[in-house]
Amino acid sequence: MANIRIRVFKSGMVQPETTVTIPGAVFKIASKLIPTQATAALRDKGIDLDEIIKLSTNPEIKGTLVEVEDHRKNEKIVISIE
Repeated sequence: MANIRIRVFKSGMVQPETTVTIPGAVFKIASKLIPTQATAALRDKGIDLDEIIKLSTNPEIKGTLVEVEDHRKNEKIVISIE
């Protein structure tokens, strides 16, 4: 299972302010511990954790899955499989 990488960029920055790398096997287990409210908030932004887990098990899928830009917070979140 591939790693899930989440990067948070502040406006105008080339390097991410924060990077979180989660091993795929751990992500599958840890995602079950995420509160329903948090999962709903992610879904509101178009992020489906179940689909990300499913994609992470496919060895042919690599690269950026989702980019979310929050203009009010001047940040961009990138979720990728690596």
